[in-house]
Amino acid sequence: MKNVLAQLSLKYGDAGFHEGTIEKDKFEALKDEFSDNNRVVIFEDGYGVSRSSDYIVYSVEAEAIDTIVAEYGRATKKHAIVGGQTSCKAPEIAAFERHLPSDIEIISCHSLHGPHVDPRGQPLALIKHRASQASFDLVSSILSCFGSQHVHLTAEAHDRITADTQAVTHAAFLSMGTAWRANNQFPWEMTRYVGGIENVKCNITLRIYSNKWHVYAGLAILNPSARQQIRQYAESVTDLFKLMLGGHKAELESRIKTAGEAVFTAAGRRDEPLLLSDDVLDQFSLGNLPKERTPNNHLSLLAMVDCWWKLGIVPYDHMICSTPLFRLWLGVTEYLFRKPALLDEVISTAIEDNTFRSDDLEFTFAARGWSECVSFGDFSSYRDRFEQIQSYFAPRFPEATRVGNEMMQVILEKT
Repeated sequence: MKNVLAQLSLKYGDAGFHEGTIEKDKFEALKDEFSDNNRVVIFEDGYGVSRSSDYIVYSVEAEAIDTIVAEYGRATKKHAIVGGQTSCKAPEIAAFERHLPSDIEIISCHSLHGPHVDPRGQPLALIKHRASQASFDLVSSILSCFGSQHVHLTAEAHDRITADTQAVTHAAFLSMGTAWRANNQFPWEMTRYVGGIENVKCNITLRIYSNKWHVYAGLAILNPSARQQIRQYAESVTDLFKLMLGGHKAELESRIKTAGEAVFTAAGRRDEPLLLSDDVLDQFSLGNLPKERTPNNHLSLLAMVDCWWKLGIVPYDHMICSTPLFRLWLGVTEYLFRKPALLDEVISTAIEDNTFRSDDLEFTFAARGWSECVSFGDFSSYRDRFEQIQSYFAPRFPEATRVGNEMMQVILEKT
């Protein structure tokens, strides 16, 4: 949270606004950090911010939004504008309506990218829930200091789109990390997980686990659409894995290619240039590239497209609101499904080659486990699962973050 507050404070201050902020337990540290900036005032609690500010942004975990707005909302300055930066807008808007005085205007926002991504050119959702056009224009002007691309949405549309573009993507990478830890593997040390699509799997998995658990928990647990999609992803993983185990090649091939036709051909993408190319995929590796690539059945990718097909999701419909991570994941699924020879190799590998079978077993367990955790709505269990795996991979986070940032920059330029 400190990084978010610091970024907001510096951006607003540099843009010429007088800005006040508060983060409990870090009052003295933040006072020292901003002591030379006369445009930024650090308050000891949220009452000081609420009483003195014309525009207030609640940058808190979605799980805690109701409690915090209940505490400080009643002190909000008359006719102020209030918004939030949570990843799930349903509980945020409900908290604002429940606890803010009726004269307060509500304009929410959400930066649709991770904490280590340059906000310039990235989508920034703006939600005019209860406000005049003049106030909405003012907030747009204030937030323009980030250099992001403003996308106007309703709270409902925001939650549906973030579920479509983020929830299952996160679940896939969380499951990969869980499976690798269960098999006591550091995949970049194994030649079969180095190069091409494997680079994306390793880099993004480590990137997700290097962040705070609540970045993903709020979206997954509090967004009803996200729960449904994560459940379907686990079902797709399980169904496809059973077909692989049973040796049902014809049924597996039919299901995979039907899903691919629905997602890529029906969307009119068959003749469009690929989002990613071989040189981009091979460029960012945490290990040494092997002389020969080990064929993989790519269960995680097959299940992703199967899941989109089952849910009727066309991933290209939300590109303007997509995160860099989603664009990258969509790019590798497209790379696989739009190369017929590679897709045929993957299907054959799934039936005939047992090299990845133990990995796929743990991945199936992991996908079902994360789905059950989300369906129970248990933040504590989610945190425990996340942080156990996080500690396992922690020694490689610095290098993974560096390589991941470079990879993201290339993706932003290409897409």
